[in-house]
Amino acid sequence: MWILLAIGSALCLGVYDIMKKMSVHANNVLIVLLLNTVFGTILMLPAIAPGITEGNFGFGNDTLGHLRILIKAGIVICSWILGYFAIKHLPLTIQGPINASRPVMVLVGAVLIFGEKLNWIQWTGIIIGFVSLFLISRAGASDGFSLRSSKWIWMSIGAAALGALSGLYDKYLLTLYKPLDVQGWYSLYQCLLMTLTIFILRKTCPNAAGVSTKFVWRWSIPLISVFLTVADLAYFYSLSLDGSMISVVSMIRRGSVIVPFIYGATVLREGNLKAKTTDLILLIVSLSLLITGSGK
Repeated sequence: MWILLAIGSALCLGVYDIMKKMSVHANNVLIVLLLNTVFGTILMLPAIAPGITEGNFGFGNDTLGHLRILIKAGIVICSWILGYFAIKHLPLTIQGPINASRPVMVLVGAVLIFGEKLNWIQWTGIIIGFVSLFLISRAGASDGFSLRSSKWIWMSIGAAALGALSGLYDKYLLTLYKPLDVQGWYSLYQCLLMTLTIFILRKTCPNAAGVSTKFVWRWSIPLISVFLTVADLAYFYSLSLDGSMISVVSMIRRGSVIVPFIYGATVLREGNLKAKTTDLILLIVSLSLLITGSGK
């Protein structure tokens, strides 16, 4: 069951990336991100509103609960800021695969921190995934985005690293709290932190690039929150089930790259597709091996 939830989460994440690309194109990234957190909070209010009205602010008697969720919100906000700027400037056929490198980082953490063990089929899938991601990163150079010269590439890598850290932290949080409590309060804290971030930036550097950019409303903006909320719900419940493995769930979720890749190739007409498609096929093979090796 946790495998099916992870696959559903991946599909929603793929559409979520497309909505982000449509929303941030020639637009104010920070305002788009703020609205994303506002809509996400509205969608999750039913999960925490009953407790608030009854004077129960969640997490039982654990006084550290809200601090732990606040830390998660901070990690994700930093990841999103980097990721939103990256997706605005990078082709989807490059940014998506870089984002798919998260399982590489999550795997190291899952083995070292949680003691998870993978069988030979899963290890084969991981190794093939490493190879495909390396080849995809090389393909980016042909589009003019190299590690040496592009800050957007480094922003995308930073977003992936923070996203991997968030994924490992999720596994820890879900051993302590219910999925809806985690997502509900995390959405609220995200909104508050993003509001504070924009307020500080507007006060300290109002003319900076990205802060002063004109905002344009698009209907794809609320859809970012809809698809992300559904993806996160499926993800949290997947991790909360007995036997779920963060390393496998994370790798499956990165299969979301397939959806924006197809969109980038067919709708946006992005270039160098022959090499990128070969690399993407390797990534799909690695995901298939992970699913098969899980035996679920």
